[in-house]
Amino acid sequence: MKFYLNGSWQQRDERIEVLNPFDGQVVDTVPKATGQDVEDALAAAVKGAEDMKGLTGYQRYEILNRATALLRERSEDIARTLSSEEGKVLREARLEVDRASQTMEISSEEAKRLTGEVLPLDGSKDVQNKFGFTLRVPCGVVAAIAPFNFPLNLVCHKVGPALAAGNSVILKPASDTPLVALKLVEILLEAGLPPLAISCLTGSGKTIGEGICSDSRVRKISFTGSREVGERICNVAGIKKVTMELGSNCPLIVLPDADLNKVADVAVASAYANAGQVCISTQRMIVMDSVREELISIMKPKIESLKAGNQLDESTGVGPMVRESDADRVDNWIQEAVLGGARVVCGGQRDGAVMQPTLIDRADHSMKVCREELFGPAVSVISASDVDEAIRMANDTEFGLGAGVFTQNIDTAMRFAREVDSGNIHINWGPMWRIDAMPYGGLKGSGTGKEGPKYAIEEMTEMKTVVIHS
Repeated sequence: MKFYLNGSWQQRDERIEVLNPFDGQVVDTVPKATGQDVEDALAAAVKGAEDMKGLTGYQRYEILNRATALLRERSEDIARTLSSEEGKVLREARLEVDRASQTMEISSEEAKRLTGEVLPLDGSKDVQNKFGFTLRVPCGVVAAIAPFNFPLNLVCHKVGPALAAGNSVILKPASDTPLVALKLVEILLEAGLPPLAISCLTGSGKTIGEGICSDSRVRKISFTGSREVGERICNVAGIKKVTMELGSNCPLIVLPDADLNKVADVAVASAYANAGQVCISTQRMIVMDSVREELISIMKPKIESLKAGNQLDESTGVGPMVRESDADRVDNWIQEAVLGGARVVCGGQRDGAVMQPTLIDRADHSMKVCREELFGPAVSVISASDVDEAIRMANDTEFGLGAGVFTQNIDTAMRFAREVDSGNIHINWGPMWRIDAMPYGGLKGSGTGKEGPKYAIEEMTEMKTVVIHS
């Protein structure tokens, strides 16, 4: 495919191969952008921001609504492309396309709802004959830097709200998974988006990402990825608005009064989806001593029933990781845990980029599988003696994106909600749950700002205060 820049689809001599993670076959190639391409994209985006500012909210709604319809019409083709380049099994790829269309639909509706408020100025002492109100206006140019693991829906969570708010966008998809992002740009242009309102550059994150983020013409950055890259972006960004959706190692606490069959179903679903490459996947299970062995015995056959392999085979439950090097890293962390005294209950084998779904028992927080972001298909069980210890363990991390607890005690559930340091708290469910309209974001090292179209639009607009004196 070509990339889209300055109102046209363009080719470059230097190309990047997009590979199928399962067999290493070339799915397609994309151009490798240069520093000059970044400069051209920035200049075009400034003009595109003026074009977008001239559209009414209803006109932006119409564009995004048409794009939603086209996305749904082409869902199977896009799902297969997504599965081929990312390694996500077809069932999950189809679900992502459906969610992405909902994200765009919600964004389209929010384009009609940008509003301000009347300010109660006469509520202040000695103020009379003043009328105040606020206006929300577009930021201007938004930089959208997306990850590989949800290469369509997370792009939509950035592009949809940015356009709904009246901004132009420079999109940088992940180098491993650029194809569905380019197909989304095709759809937006077909839906009537002004030609300069979006550019999509493919290539090196260092060349493209830092070049875009450090430029003063960009007023807003929306980034999803690792904490290390997020910190680097913040260091070069200068004075501009940023949303950082970064990593995590989400805990799931299981108390003695939990429904263990439900816990097992939820834990398996939330630990191994997308081969564990989900920021809010269940990575650490903090389980009370009294129910640990029973829960493991229920989970083990469920995990063993998951077929790992070719993501394009409809019967596959867990696909490959996006890169073989990532699977190798997960394998090494599991082996380190075993050397430290942990026990592999099931799984633990690797074949290329395919890592078998793995359950680890007798883990502790000194191990990488518990301390850092694993981002792979393995979950570790840690024993706790009481609720106090469980909450302390849940908070014993630099991250704070998602957390879950299973209990029938309302007082304990509310204590968990208040005391666990996480941006998303789930009672009687795992941490991996999100609908696309809700506010979503992390605490501590998991980032700043919120996604979800309504909340992202607030981040992608500026507020003006207007006072009329009479």
